[in-house]
Amino acid sequence: MTVNRTTAYATTSGLAVPEQPGAPARGACGPLRNAVVRDLRDRGGRSPHGLIFEAGDVVVVTGLPGSGKSTLMRRAVRGARVDSQDTRDRWDTRLARFLPYAVYRPLVRMAHYAGLRRALRAGTGLVVHDCGTQSWVRGWLAREARRRGGTLRLLVLDVPVDTALEGQQARGRGVSRYAFLRHRRATRHLLCSVEQGRLPEGCGSAVLLDRDAADVLRRIDFAAK
Repeated sequence: MTVNRTTAYATTSGLAVPEQPGAPARGACGPLRNAVVRDLRDRGGRSPHGLIFEAGDVVVVTGLPGSGKSTLMRRAVRGARVDSQDTRDRWDTRLARFLPYAVYRPLVRMAHYAGLRRALRAGTGLVVHDCGTQSWVRGWLAREARRRGGTLRLLVLDVPVDTALEGQQARGRGVSRYAFLRHRRATRHLLCSVEQGRLPEGCGSAVLLDRDAADVLRRIDFAAK
């Protein structure tokens, strides 16, 4: 495994996540266990500029709404990516002037999952945006990754609530208070689990990013077969 400030292979070297006080989920989750977890938080931007996963892997980018998932994917993903925000943007262009989003939201979701299914069938490395509140999606992705000889990987954005709310404001689109609380609970639970070395079922490894680490990341790619 090569680890430097330019590129890091993100699928090997199981590390126990060190205690890092300060973030809400940290230090409150019990003793840590060994797992394939790479913690790139609290490095002041001195973290890898690139992450390389195995060919055929499915990488799920998750975090609070407004944490920067879509921004990171658009900047860093060199290959195939599926972002529900892209699907919504396409439908908004056609319908937002005539209908409220709630009316055509089911169609957006159907289109997103149809596109995700097509991308998974291609069999190449894939990066997927995940809202974090629907566990069945990760189960599906894990099964599909195994089917084509890959593994499900997590890329978790750990940002403060205020930062996520500012991100929603900056993009001019937010979620309801109820929905945000659901996302916040789901993200907190996931962070606690990962920090203890307990990854979701079917997940082979996880990378934890704070805002600084996400900002310097310029490449998310897959090794050649």
